[in-house]
Amino acid sequence: MSETEVKVEGGSPASKSVAEIRSNEIRNPQFEIRNSKSAIRNSIVFDDVSKFYGEILGVNRINLQIAPGITSLVGPNGAGKSTLMNLMTGLLQPTRGRISILGTPTDQPEELFHKVGYCTQFDSFPRGYTGREFIESYLLIQGIDKKQAEILTTTALERVSLLDAADRKVAAYSKGMRQRIRLAQSLAHRPSVLILDEPLNGLDPIVRAETIALFRSLAAEGMHLIISSHILHEVDMMSDFVVLLSNGYVLAAGNIHGVRDEMDEHPMQILIRCDQPGKLAARVFAQDHVVEARLHDDLGGLFIRTRRPDEFHLLLNRIVAEGEINVESIGPVDDDLNAVYQYLIGSEHATR
Repeated sequence: MSETEVKVEGGSPASKSVAEIRSNEIRNPQFEIRNSKSAIRNSIVFDDVSKFYGEILGVNRINLQIAPGITSLVGPNGAGKSTLMNLMTGLLQPTRGRISILGTPTDQPEELFHKVGYCTQFDSFPRGYTGREFIESYLLIQGIDKKQAEILTTTALERVSLLDAADRKVAAYSKGMRQRIRLAQSLAHRPSVLILDEPLNGLDPIVRAETIALFRSLAAEGMHLIISSHILHEVDMMSDFVVLLSNGYVLAAGNIHGVRDEMDEHPMQILIRCDQPGKLAARVFAQDHVVEARLHDDLGGLFIRTRRPDEFHLLLNRIVAEGEINVESIGPVDDDLNAVYQYLIGSEHATR
């Protein structure tokens, strides 16, 4: 593909640098607006959408048509990912333009909420509720009868592997369990569109892999999954399509498979919280793709820099499975990911 074929949305001032992206599949017809009624009824459509907060730009001139499957929104903090998600859920209305979710405008909440499930990255639970009560109560509020609500609640808990903890208080859940119970609540009513803001944060490697497998299963069933993430190698691994955002503009949309292999000069930095960071450092530093292993200042974590994050996460899964090291959490370091993001879009305009 020549550089002139790179698809650019929204007239971004950084669009010239997008031609430096080296993905051979960055353009995809999925994101070209189709006006047929059947296409719109099966798509999420942004038609010349802008959102301003007073004089502050949220997103500008967004034109997207998103088909079923896993679509990831990628960009640093402030890029516009949360604004796009809030627009899709109807929590925000656009300043200009129109949005429809499978044919339903986002200003029709009663119909929209039957189609959409939303999992935010923030905890907010009714005090004293168990996991089961948390999910079931919202199904009852939505008008689902008691018996059906019980069935849907049990099914959702099974899908996120929390059935054994269903009758424990949510307040006693670990961070990863709280993340999974929010996910269960968002999919319990069987929506057609699932919008997930940083859904892998706080999950240990094994549960993270199980959650990605769940996302793939839901996509195979024909669901739309819109996922916001900073973890680029996981985006590449699980996504059908990716939307690159910067400063409120959609710079490009399409496949980025293979781009990760071209990022050797920008090793990814990962922070791992565990009970034996020194022992973990000794295990991972023997790998040729790990270029740095450094203890956190509080001695409760380990910074890793790796050129091949996919291989590193597989290694970490094996270490956790051995049971000698207890990993509490794993996540990217924002400053380093911003550097990787700038490398992907070839832009000096991307900021945190």
